[in-house]
This record gives sequence, structure tokens and C-alpha cells, in this order.
Amino acid sequence: MGRESGEVTTHKPPLPTKTLEYSRRLRREMTDVERKLWQYLRAGRFDDLKFRRQHPIPPYIADFCCIEKCLIVELDGAQHNTQVDAARTVFLGWSIMRFWDNDVLLETEAVLDAIWNAISCRTLSPTPLPTGEGL
Repeated sequence: MGRESGEVTTHKPPLPTKTLEYSRRLRREMTDVERKLWQYLRAGRFDDLKFRRQHPIPPYIADFCCIEKCLIVELDGAQHNTQVDAARTVFLGWSIMRFWDNDVLLETEAVLDAIWNAISCRTLSPTPLPTGEGL
């Protein structure tokens, strides 16, 4: 197939070896907080969406991401710097949700609700009915 049939083929460049090795190591050595959230996000358990963990998006590695919804979920401990995080957010261009480690451990349901609200695209105001509907 390919160009002869009118299809455009895209080629993903290979990841830098260091980035790939580092993301694999992070997957093997997940923190307790990452492990707790992953049990809810993995294997399509969260609204049948595919989340990836420690997903490389060079030069960064996202804690969790859902490519279908262009959403990254980051878990922040004491080591995070708001200025560095802001630059990273601008560079990536995806929706990024940040949660403190303690929130994931102590308020798991609230974290999951926040993620659900972000991916379900719910509006806060009621959607008007089409013309001719209702009163």
C-alpha cells in the first residue's frame, strides 16, 4: 500500500535511547502513589479509555496520558517547581492535570472525579435546547 493507493504513511521517529530506557525504568519502579492511580486508569477501566503510564513525549515523560483525549495527568510531590511545570505545559500543548501525591492517596475519589469531568467534556451551564424544542 502506501502512496500508490492514495494513502499517506506517517513514520514516527524512534525515541532517543536514553528517554526510552528512562521511561521503562520509571514503569518498573513506580511510586506507591502512581501504583494507586494506575489501578484505576489501566486496561480501559476508566470509561474504556486507554491510558499510558510513564509515556515519553520527548524531551519529557508524562506520568499518565490518554492520547485519545490529549490529556496528561501528572502527580506532583515536593520536587516540582511551578515555573518548570508551566514551561512544560506550554511546550506539550496538551491538557495537563496536576495532583499532589497526598490528594491521590487521601482523596482518590475526588481525583478520579476531576479526571472524569475533564475527559467527559461536561459543561457547567445547561446546554440550550434546539430551536422549536421545549416551551
